[in-house]
Order: sequence, then structure tokens, then C-alpha cells
Amino acid sequence: MQSQCRKEILLLLVVGLSCLVAQVIPDTSKSKEGSPGSSNDGDKSKNNNSKENLKSAKLPPCASCKTLTESFKKGIESTARGKFEGGDSAWEEEKMMSYKKSEVRLIEIQEKLCRDVERGQKQCEAGAEEHEGLLEDWWFREQETQPDLHTWLCIDTLRVCCPTNHYGPRCLPCKGGIENPCGGNGKCKGAGTRKGSGDCSCNPGYKGDMCDACTYGYYEAYKDDTKLLCEQCHKACNGPCSGPGQKSCAACKEGWLMDTEKGCLDINECAVDKTPCKRNQFCINNEGSYSCLECDKACDGCSGDGPDMCDKCAEGYKLDKDLCVDNSAQERDKHMTFARYVTYAGLTLATCIILQKNTIIAAIVGVSVAVYISFSEYYLKDTPAPPVTPQLPSSLFSQDIIN
Repeated sequence: MQSQCRKEILLLLVVGLSCLVAQVIPDTSKSKEGSPGSSNDGDKSKNNNSKENLKSAKLPPCASCKTLTESFKKGIESTARGKFEGGDSAWEEEKMMSYKKSEVRLIEIQEKLCRDVERGQKQCEAGAEEHEGLLEDWWFREQETQPDLHTWLCIDTLRVCCPTNHYGPRCLPCKGGIENPCGGNGKCKGAGTRKGSGDCSCNPGYKGDMCDACTYGYYEAYKDDTKLLCEQCHKACNGPCSGPGQKSCAACKEGWLMDTEKGCLDINECAVDKTPCKRNQFCINNEGSYSCLECDKACDGCSGDGPDMCDKCAEGYKLDKDLCVDNSAQERDKHMTFARYVTYAGLTLATCIILQKNTIIAAIVGVSVAVYISFSEYYLKDTPAPPVTPQLPSSLFSQDIIN
């Protein structure tokens, strides 16, 4: 009786402790989530810092002025369908200026000015405050004759920007002309600003003062009086080439062999007598290179992927019909087969004992058991094992990345 009471008391204690732990764990996790040093707070702090850094970013004078004018233009677009709130709108339209150029609309635009800016927002706000008078002058006096705010404010008035494809303090035209600077194959340094040299910064594959020639490793795919198109040489080429394909290479890269008729041909590193791969690896040839993959775990040396490509079987495996199979798996199959037949024999014996007084029923049941056994064995014998998808070793991907 006492032992039974003790068991019940212990059970109650265990249940009570379990409930207490279940209650404490969620509270602890919540406190961790809400703690100042939690990862969520850290992520929020990082995001806030990055946003603040973007807002505080310092832009060049031209970029800053352009940011301000673009924000002002967005304000114009957002208030395009606005009108006076309250009062007699018809009288407002007739007696005062229209809402389109009204002071009310200007105030609405200025209230939201620079809010849409992410990078350099504080600089934009400072510029809006500094140039508030100029913005009002353009709005009321210059808007009709100078509809483009950026041109009027940044180029003509403040003189911090240049027109498109112009550069420097005097806004000179870029090399190659303002219509097609650098032949269309590069960028003009300082274009659109009051800075820069106006020199051409050529796109990949081009060179020259006007980007009018193909650089090393490229060839002229097309050229006329106004246009030049440079294409990269074939990957087999080591240096210059005269056209597309590996036949046009002047020289071949490592892993390729020059043929007088076909040009650069890939060297099959896997065909050499001594394999370039380590033990228990097999070689796969790639263009200009090769990859080494791990042999199947059933192999001790191999010539390809899978347990049927082994030079010999690894320890714990043996050759069965040109396939290295696991010894332990075969032993388990033998034991399972033996156990299955013993079960069949026991089932037949039990049927004979139970139905020994009725030979007809015993014969019917015995035949049924025999049919069941035959069908089961036939099904197990002829049903193929499910296919196994081979897993590529990670070394393949690392080798491809290196190549």
C-alpha cells in the first residue's frame, strides 16, 4: 500500500514538473526575443543604420540637384489632378490663377519634397530649403518658357550640370559628338556634369581614344563607317584570333592542341596511360580541362560511376554478376528468405493440425496456401528493385568552379 502511494506521489511530481517546464520555456523564449541583445533587434538596428547611412549619403553637386528636380517632378505628377479644397472652385479658377500653377499646389509639392528619396535624402532636403526661392521663381515665372526644371535649375541657373553628352566647366561636347559619343562603344567621362575629362571609357572588347578598335582577345565581327562590333574569341584561343571558332585562333590555351586543319582541339586528359586523378576517383574529360569524381563506395578503384564500374570490390563487398554488392545485405536477404519459408511451413502444418478431421476442407485450405506461397515467391522474384538516383560528388562542382 505504501509503495503504491509512493508511486502515485512520484507520478504527480513528474506531471507537475512537466507542466512547470512547459510554462517556463515559452516565457524564456519570449524574453529572449524581446531582449535588447536579441537577433531581431540586431537586424532591425542594422537595417535602421543602413537606411540612415543612405539618407546621409553625400552626392556630387550635379547628382544632388538632379535628385531634387526629379523629386519635384514626381510631386507635379502626384498633384496633376488636384484642385482647391472647399469654397467656390469656379470663382477660384476665374478670379485667381488656375490650380495647375497655383501657390496651393506648390505648397502641396513642397510638403512632400524629397520624401521619396532614399539615397541622399538629407542633402536633398537641405537643397530644397536653400533653393526654395529659385523653385518658386521657376514655378511662377519661368515654367512657361522653361518647362524642364532640371535644365533651368541645374544647368542654366546653378551651373552644376551639363546637357547630355557634354562635360567639364564649359560643357564641351564629348568625343565623337553628342549624337554618338565614343562611337557607341564606351562612355564619356564626366558626361552630363561640370567635371570629367571627356575621354572615352571603352566597353569590354574595345580600345582606342574613340573606342574604334578591338582589344586583345576580340575580333572585328562587323565594321562600317559609323559602327564597329567586336566579339570575343573562342575559349580555346590564347590571345588574338582572326574570326569566330577555334580554327581562327593564333595560339591555343593549355588543355588544347593546335591542329593545322581543325584549329585548337581539346586534349583528352583522361585518355592518357596514367590517370590525372587520385586513387578511388575516375576522370571525366571537359573542354580544355577534366574533372575527377569519387568512385562508388562499393569500389576499390574504378573506371566510371556506379558499383558495376569497379576495378575490384571494396572491403565488405563482393562481386555478384559484374556488380559489387554489400555482403551484409546478401546475408540479410538469405536470413529473410529462410524465415519466410519457415513461416510457410508453419502455416501449412497449422492448417493440417486444425483441420485434420475434415480432409476436404484441409485439402482446399492447403491448396489455397500453396497458391499464395507460389504467387508471393514469383512476385518477390520478378519485381525489380526501385531505381536509385546516383548522387554526384561535391568535388565535381568545386572542380567546375575552379575551371
